[in-house]
Order: sequence, then C-alpha cells, then structure tokens
Amino acid sequence: MPQVLGVTKAITNLTKAQSILKLQLTTQPNFFPEWVGPFPDLTLAEIEGCDRLRTRYQYYQAEGAITESTVNLIMVAPILEMLHLYDPPYLIRGEKYIKIEIEDQDQILDGLIDILILQNQMWFILLETKRYGFSVMQALPQTLTYMMSSTGNSEIMYGLITTGEDYLFVKLNRQSREYDLSDKFTLSTRRENQLHNVIQILKHVISNREPQQYPNPETRDQQ
Repeated sequence: MPQVLGVTKAITNLTKAQSILKLQLTTQPNFFPEWVGPFPDLTLAEIEGCDRLRTRYQYYQAEGAITESTVNLIMVAPILEMLHLYDPPYLIRGEKYIKIEIEDQDQILDGLIDILILQNQMWFILLETKRYGFSVMQALPQTLTYMMSSTGNSEIMYGLITTGEDYLFVKLNRQSREYDLSDKFTLSTRRENQLHNVIQILKHVISNREPQQYPNPETRDQQ
C-alpha cells in the first residue's frame, strides 16, 4: 500500500522536488515569454486599483497585520476581482485538495492548494500565498508539486506565488517536465509600483490561453 505523505513534509527543498518529480529548470531562452512583454497599457481604473492596493498593503504591513489570510483578503481577492476572474468562463476554487502518486517510490503526496483558477474546467493558474517575511522562492518546491498534480489534459500550467509584497510567476510544461520563473516583482520599490507589471502579466497569460473542453472537475474529484 502506498505511503501517504503531506507535500510540505515530503518536498522540503527544490532539489528534492526536482528529483522526486523529475523536473528541471529549462535551458530554453524563449520558454516563458509571457512575463517579458511587451504588454498593452493598463487602463486608468487598473492603475488606480494597483496603486490603492499597494498603499493598502503598506498600511497593513506597518501595523504588523500581514498573515496568509490577510494577503488573500486585502490583495489577492481584489486582484481577482479587477481581472474579472470570479466570472465565467473562470471558476475559483479555494483550498483545493490534491494528491499526486510518485510512480517509482510507492508514495502518494497530498496537500491543499490555496487558490486555483479554472478556465472551461481546466486548471489555469495556481496561486500560493505566504506570510510576510517568507521568501517566495521557499514556496517554489511546493508550488511545482501542486502544478504537477493537475489531472487535466493541459501540458502547460501557470503558477503565481505571493506574500502580498513579492510576486513570482512560474510556468511548467508537464509533458517535458521543464519549468521557468519570472523575475521577482515587489511592492517594496520606492518609486515604481511593480504591481502594475503583475497585472499586465496576468492579463497577458489570460488573453493568450486558448479555451479547451475538459471533464467536469467535480466528476474528477470523485474519482
């Protein structure tokens, strides 16, 4: 009988994730063009919304009130609303339970995804939120594991890791088992608001993703 382990206990660092899941950082220079641009300009409402969110985050940070749940409420939820990701054809799942079987090690890894965005029943973007002071790179092994657990037919998965202050995009090709990362975007810069870049990348990924038809996720969950 396979041994069941929690993702956070089994995948403790990036080297272990690469080894267990047989993943590698790509050497292809054009593997992840979606985060590079060029991008269309944001609307005035989007710019104002980003600036308001940055000010809000700095207020909560100064008060020492940043937790994972706070990040979801004051940052992630408004971003999803700004991009209309609560509405069709998208579907938001919170705390999605997953499990992934490791074929040659007689193990099953399980865990909870913080936020999952589906498009036409397909896993689309996975969001991992972490507390203030936590490095987004520390969450990469766990995020890659969750991205590999998708039971849909899509080869390409996108992830976004955020602490509310820092943002890191991940792209994974599940067939070739290659992944790549964006630069880290942060709200801690004194002049520019890099949340503008985050929204531009999300809009670009959304607009370039072709709709496909997959089995109903509720049916898959029962399998």
